[in-house]
Amino acid sequence: MAGTRDWSVSVRIREATPADWSAVAALLAELGRPDVRDTDQEAEARQIYEQYLVRPDAVALVVESDGLVVGLLNIEFRAWLNFTAPQAWIPDLVVADGARGRGIGGALLIRAEEIARSRGCWSMTLESATWRERAHAFYVSHGWMETGRAFTRLLTDVQWPPAP
Repeated sequence: MAGTRDWSVSVRIREATPADWSAVAALLAELGRPDVRDTDQEAEARQIYEQYLVRPDAVALVVESDGLVVGLLNIEFRAWLNFTAPQAWIPDLVVADGARGRGIGGALLIRAEEIARSRGCWSMTLESATWRERAHAFYVSHGWMETGRAFTRLLTDVQWPPAP
């Protein structure tokens, strides 16, 4: 089919860099996060992103396919009271719409698990919006189990969750 890309060619997972900002911002917008590109919030959001990249308790990974960033996963290592090892938490996992279904998300989860194990984590966790049924099936197919529900209380006038 004309215009279809084979995203499986030359796929590479690497740590994100400041130069990935534009692609990361686009992926986060695709995930339903606020789209700060070309807004008065972009400079501040970019600064937050760049500060995230140097945090000792976090790692941001991107997937590059033929020179384009097509996936993102970030992982944080957090302490729980009464656990002596950290837990790995994945706040964001997104693969570009045109690159889904080609193993990129699974490869990101495998790499995240390798990192979490190397840091001595006792488990990995993430949240997924209730309407993301394909994502839920994806996680289960990769050995994850549903263990809880997430609840949110908004403290500002931010529009969350995004319209499905």
